[in-house]
Amino acid sequence: MSNKGFSRRDFLKTGALSTLAMGGGLAGKRLDNKTKKSNNGDAKNVIFLVVDGMSAGTLALGDLAKQAQYGDKTNWVKLYESDKEYHRGLMDMASLNSTVTGSASAASSWGSGHRINNGAVNWGPNDEQYKTICEIFRDAGKATGLVTTTRLTHATPSGFGINMPARGMEDEIAAQYSERNYDVLMGGGHRHFAANRRSDGRDLYSVFTNNGYTVVRTKPELNQATRNSKLLGIFSDSHLPYTVDQNTLSELQRDVPTLAEMTNAALDRLTRNENGFILQIEGGRVDHAAHGNCPSGLIYDQIAFDDAIGAVMEFTDGRDDTLVILTTDHGNANPGLSGLGSGYGDSPGMMATLFDYKHSFEWMYGELGYHWSDDSLSNITTKRIMDLIEYATNTQITREEALMVQRSFMGKYRAPFQNRQSPAGVLSGVLANYNGINFISTSHTADYVEIAAWGPGSDRIPTFVRNTALFDLMVDMADVRAYAEG
Repeated sequence: MSNKGFSRRDFLKTGALSTLAMGGGLAGKRLDNKTKKSNNGDAKNVIFLVVDGMSAGTLALGDLAKQAQYGDKTNWVKLYESDKEYHRGLMDMASLNSTVTGSASAASSWGSGHRINNGAVNWGPNDEQYKTICEIFRDAGKATGLVTTTRLTHATPSGFGINMPARGMEDEIAAQYSERNYDVLMGGGHRHFAANRRSDGRDLYSVFTNNGYTVVRTKPELNQATRNSKLLGIFSDSHLPYTVDQNTLSELQRDVPTLAEMTNAALDRLTRNENGFILQIEGGRVDHAAHGNCPSGLIYDQIAFDDAIGAVMEFTDGRDDTLVILTTDHGNANPGLSGLGSGYGDSPGMMATLFDYKHSFEWMYGELGYHWSDDSLSNITTKRIMDLIEYATNTQITREEALMVQRSFMGKYRAPFQNRQSPAGVLSGVLANYNGINFISTSHTADYVEIAAWGPGSDRIPTFVRNTALFDLMVDMADVRAYAEG
């Protein structure tokens, strides 16, 4: 995609278009009581698309930006405007111990049909270990796949296939993957598979290879890999890079596949199983960008996730055997484009400044030698801050604004809501004066989340649904209930 030839003035002309789609005028052919009812077993395949940490504002921002910069609406919004039969509703994502859920408990509610405490992975409060949906589909003779832009050992993919008392036990999660014989595994997390990075010194790559997997570490290796074996693809030491950084750095474009490319590679392999498959696809870094209040990381990873939606739509076009669920696991930071200027007329042009961003906040932190978990960073000048922000975002902030950012890095900035005192909160707040995008916090929120679905079984989803109900839906529609126990 390219933004060449598209000006901020053009955005003023077109930026309001998607508000029609995001508002009450949706033209899609929603499922209703007259729609033919599905039966158990109608879904040979299940594809579960989850964009981690997407607030309603994030969905809107992604669509606004994609229209303005690339001249096209998001596939998510196109679904709502299409004549395709689909379901749309809201979902209650509460965990067992909080109305504000974590990613591990959220994914586990879908992956095992149980609400669990935040931080655990398919592991009950009394040490119950619930059989996961990937195990169920595997035991039923179906293919299984997990694709993510986070570490493969992170919460959301693990929630479909792993049992662990704490999500942070990522070395142990990687080892459990090597035992569970899933067919396609792709994401980041080299540090949890490599012998010289693991605390126990085990070489899990060799374990996977000995178990019949093709192991790939780069995009060219993925493109050249056989389609006739199980696949482990690990493309980064930790998480995959933000899309905004990948769009800027040629080595990342060369070596790291996009989520849509991984999705197509997974579908190409999983469809070779004549009994069908289950595939979870996660756009996980949207959540990280929301935590970090990084507008460019958020929006461009949302658009990259939308490209994966497009790949799934292309796969399911003309098919009637695949249930697709499209949702998020929780809100995060609740970002939005604020109404600024007379009659809010400045907002579209302010948002269009994002089109000139080269890098994420994460990249800037790396240049400063700072990690978000650090208490403070000293010996950083206001000039260094101003220069770095101008290079990464093409935005010239004032010295007074740079001083606020400097104080936040030093742990000396104070705000009424203490959550807004971190560098992420202050930096995003300063840039909101230029791009119009603000965040309410750096943490998850208790939103009822957007859910859409199409294919057999989508007619069974209530307009307002509890998270655990999706497990039962997937198991019944694929007719694998007999394998759910034991």
